[in-house]
Amino acid sequence: MTIDPINDELRSRESNSLKDYIKLIRTNLLPVVLITLTSLVVSIIYAVNTKNIYKATTSLKISMPQGNILEAPLMPEFQDYGSDRFIANEIEILKSNNLRSRVARALIDSFRASPSKDSFYTILNHNFTGGKETLLDENSITKLLTGNVAIEQKRGLDIIDISAESPSPFESALTANIYANEYKKLNLEINRNQLTMVKSFLDHQREEKQNELNNAEENLRNFQEKGGIIALDEQASSLINQLSDFEAQKNAKDIELAASNKVLLQYKKELADQNPRLTDYLASVSSETYIQTLQQQLANLQVNRDMTLASNDPKTNNSKIIKEYDAKIAELKSKLDEKMKIIKAGILASSPEEVKDLSQKIIEEEIKNQSLQITVTQLDKIVKNYESKFNQLPKTTIELARLQRNREALEKLYTLVEEKYQEALINEQSQPGNVLIIDNAKKIDLPSRPNRFLIILIGLVLGFGMAFGYTFTKNYFDNTIKTPEDIQNRNINVLAWIPQIEDLSLNGSEFIVSKRPDSIPSEAFRALRTRIQFAHPDKNSFKSILITSSAPFEGKTTVTVNLGGSFAQANRKTVVIDCDLRKPKVHTMFGSERYPGLIDYLVGKNSLDEIIHNSDIPNLDYITSGTIPPNPAEMLESNAMKAFFALIKDKYDIILLDSPPLIAVTDSEILSSIVDSTILVVSAGITETELLEKSVGLIKRDSSSFIGTVLNNFSYRSGYGSYYKYYYYYSHPGDAGIKKKSQSKSKK
Repeated sequence: MTIDPINDELRSRESNSLKDYIKLIRTNLLPVVLITLTSLVVSIIYAVNTKNIYKATTSLKISMPQGNILEAPLMPEFQDYGSDRFIANEIEILKSNNLRSRVARALIDSFRASPSKDSFYTILNHNFTGGKETLLDENSITKLLTGNVAIEQKRGLDIIDISAESPSPFESALTANIYANEYKKLNLEINRNQLTMVKSFLDHQREEKQNELNNAEENLRNFQEKGGIIALDEQASSLINQLSDFEAQKNAKDIELAASNKVLLQYKKELADQNPRLTDYLASVSSETYIQTLQQQLANLQVNRDMTLASNDPKTNNSKIIKEYDAKIAELKSKLDEKMKIIKAGILASSPEEVKDLSQKIIEEEIKNQSLQITVTQLDKIVKNYESKFNQLPKTTIELARLQRNREALEKLYTLVEEKYQEALINEQSQPGNVLIIDNAKKIDLPSRPNRFLIILIGLVLGFGMAFGYTFTKNYFDNTIKTPEDIQNRNINVLAWIPQIEDLSLNGSEFIVSKRPDSIPSEAFRALRTRIQFAHPDKNSFKSILITSSAPFEGKTTVTVNLGGSFAQANRKTVVIDCDLRKPKVHTMFGSERYPGLIDYLVGKNSLDEIIHNSDIPNLDYITSGTIPPNPAEMLESNAMKAFFALIKDKYDIILLDSPPLIAVTDSEILSSIVDSTILVVSAGITETELLEKSVGLIKRDSSSFIGTVLNNFSYRSGYGSYYKYYYYYSHPGDAGIKKKSQSKSKK
């Protein structure tokens, strides 16, 4: 039957229990404690030296822009989805570099205006030289805001929290509030963008027309001062008044048309960035023939109504005519509104959510723009009609009439432009934003992080984890024998476990059975002696025992000598023979010379009595190796050796042979064939699994004398504490009695 060491190893590892892991940890208790303590100390140092971070939060409510009934979703159940997308878009604006740059500029202004510079930390450069902190530039602060400010939406709500962190509680609250205020300003600017553009255009026109009016008044004054005609007759004054009125209306409509063109161009540019084809489609819809017809009729009625108001014919009942015009105008506007509702409903229903509002604005502005164009055309015709009448005035009054006409037209135009400007100004200021600050950030006294207790706890847990990982990894890759179970799991008999011998230098010898017969290792050797005897119930069936190992430095000589001493203490006449003819050591254990020895007898140089040495223990003799021969294997296999061995068996009850390691040379294989029993010494933490299995295989192949192994240098304290306790109790009966008495007294 062949042995599969790999599968056997896997089976042994799979069968590990919790108890095995606990033993493993106890075996490596020192590195576990050191790694855990190191991690704990590092975490404590980190927790103590980490700066306090304060977190301040401000809350915003963002309302979705409300439109008219045509903007309502066709399926109400999808309304929340549109709202969520709107909030998501606003969050992206909050995270934009543009807004962070505005916040950075505001923080810089606040720092410069603040009398207390110590209240700031994040926006300062701490890598300074010369002993003075400096203010970071705008770009650096903008980058820092990315990591120091968090934007989060409260689940299911239109509420957004802006949280700012800083080592300074004042700075964290200031940053959060500035961020909220700058976003509110930006939102208001976006909502008022078109109105602001119209207001600025009208403001420019107002200043321009005021300057033109001042020039016209100055020209009229200069003409009158030069002695020209200073007054016009009633008919000329009426004509000039009517002409200037319509001319002012035309110029006002020109200005309004120019403003409409700017707004429409901006709308179309924004829409083209999102959907270029939709722009052309909206333009074609607004230029529909039916709509243009209605607009043309409206423009004609409005112009005729204005001309009726301008006429001063007492014979005509103007009020009745104006009412008729107003009724017709209202009817046409109603038809146009109905048509526009149908058009917008169709377009908005098929347009994406993000362009619905923009599409509606473009349609409304297109209609307004076309109406203005038609009105300007009609007013231009009326002005030309009045100009033909104006040119028929007498030549003596024509110059004064022209100057007065220009002044009155500019005066009326300035008045109209001023009205439009004030209207645009009111519209701009009355346009609300959709952001409401519902909770300002406040200065927090307690830091939000670090959680020092949690850091230390994590460091402790992490230390345990790293220590356990180190232990288990080390054990996984460690292929040495460590416990008796490691041997038994490979179906190899374990005779005894010899604990680590402390104070090996005691009296200059490892002969522990002789020097400290009441020690735990001495008791272990007595246990080994007993189990060897149980392995051979018939005392006459075994006399010679070979002690060997897989590799050097596994303690076979120590085991041999101490086992011999244990047999001698049991009144068995015992001899220890050093058969390690390459690196002998038995003579050092007994503190004697190597000469004469076994080889000296085999070559006939010395007699048997001359090579047998007596030890300090009665019944225990030993034979050293003697002169090291050039051919150790041949010497051990010689007839002289066989004769020597037969002679020794007659003189002693127990013969112990200390031999070289099995793997290194063949000496032990030769000796195993002539002895009654063979024992393999295994050193805990040194002997490799593969070498153990190979050594057992070699012994079993050459002879049937193998009876088991001895686990040497095994640590009872770390892995088998209960065994250590029992050994101590029975090996120190006096101490145990004293402990027992002291315990009974304490109970009393």
